[in-house]
Amino acid sequence: MPLMRRGVGRRGPGLVGTMARTAVVAGTATAVVGGVSRHQQGKAAEQQQAAAYQAEQAAPPPPPPAAAPAPAAGGAEDATIAQLQQLAELHSQGVLTDEEFAAQKARVLGG
Repeated sequence: MPLMRRGVGRRGPGLVGTMARTAVVAGTATAVVGGVSRHQQGKAAEQQQAAAYQAEQAAPPPPPPAAAPAPAAGGAEDATIAQLQQLAELHSQGVLTDEEFAAQKARVLGG
């Protein structure tokens, strides 16, 4: 029976070499995927910023707050309620900011 010497008759790099090659391939693939992912995230962020800028530029400026009509004699309470309702509607539509709404409400209520 012939003695087989180690390394004789082997083909290929062996188990350790195969594991090393696999680790290199996996590491390279991970690096490439990470780079592509970062690139795509950067592009998505740029697109979101561009869309937000375009929406901001396309939005018409808000109209100035409507001047409240002078209260009529005898119907002062009804006029005040109507003005407050009008201000609330403008605020809910986004025409008036919270600060503008508060200032107009204080003016209508005489404070």
